[in-house]
Amino acid sequence: MKRTFDFLLPPASRRTVGAACGALLAGLLLIACVSDEPLRAWLILLTGPLPELRQAVDGSWHWHRLVRFGTVLEDTVNLTLLGLAVLIPFRARQFSLGADGQLFLGALAGVAVALAWPGPAWMALPLACGAAMLAGGAWGGVTGVLKWRCGANEMVVSLMLNLIAIEFYRLAITRWLRDPDAGFPATSFLPQEAMLTPWLAHTGVGAMVLWTPFAVLAVALLLQRTTLGYEIRLTGAAPAFAQQAGLPVGRATVASMALGGVLAGLAGFHVGHALLGRLPVDLAPGLGFEGLLVALLARHQPRAILGAAFFYAWLRAGGQAMERGTDVSREIALVLQALVIVLVMAERWPWRRREGA
Repeated sequence: MKRTFDFLLPPASRRTVGAACGALLAGLLLIACVSDEPLRAWLILLTGPLPELRQAVDGSWHWHRLVRFGTVLEDTVNLTLLGLAVLIPFRARQFSLGADGQLFLGALAGVAVALAWPGPAWMALPLACGAAMLAGGAWGGVTGVLKWRCGANEMVVSLMLNLIAIEFYRLAITRWLRDPDAGFPATSFLPQEAMLTPWLAHTGVGAMVLWTPFAVLAVALLLQRTTLGYEIRLTGAAPAFAQQAGLPVGRATVASMALGGVLAGLAGFHVGHALLGRLPVDLAPGLGFEGLLVALLARHQPRAILGAAFFYAWLRAGGQAMERGTDVSREIALVLQALVIVLVMAERWPWRRREGA
């Protein structure tokens, strides 16, 4: 029984869950300092994204707040893919901050291909998705090559490449892909054949909700069951030993960065082809850094990424519901997110000290 419980919820995951619960309880105390109804505001934070079944006047039952729950699922897809984009390089001891730029270029490549070669869905969607993943992977590979060949610091390089990618994205939207009939700099709307069909009305929830768990499974199998995954893990765990053993450390470094970019590019495909339907010039940056937080929450373990992304997306949607329905601002939810990250990182210290005593 204990082995089964440890498999379903390993000790590290239990400590993470405990840290998250501690942060939420601390959030209740924080809300009590600024709200006249702290318990109500806290409960809305926790339950606001839940769909609600209501009875109409004619006696029929209907679901409400599905759009809010759909937002949670949309964010979960993006955050899972971006968390994986950070996780893979980290397993090779590479701290990549380039998911933002890879997402921008992936979204741009996918939309550009869909607008240039419209066609039936069976052709347009795979072409756009492949272009997005290729663009993200190539941009991530640049960081790996510069680290391998030039000894450049990957954090600095990936941050600078983010700036280049975002400015190139804005240039492409403004100069080459701009729709002259739009009232602001943006691309034309994608043809219906190039859009992922939504499963919930007024949301972008579609097939990517099912594809994303398969992406998590693929990353887990890659790291645990393949030669490349072994090279990546050994490079991260003992780089000097891996080099003396003759393993291609440089190839593992570049491959980890490129594979992370592929997943960030897939997130860009999701943004363009499921959520927006067109690309504005002011696509908000910062999603890549939220992927970093999700990877930290998951302790860089692929099987925990999906749950961490869902929790983070739930907390964000709950913060919006709390702001609309109570006297507490959404910034409190941002503070709670920060508390969760801090406690998840800090709660490892006592165990490390005890194990080493």
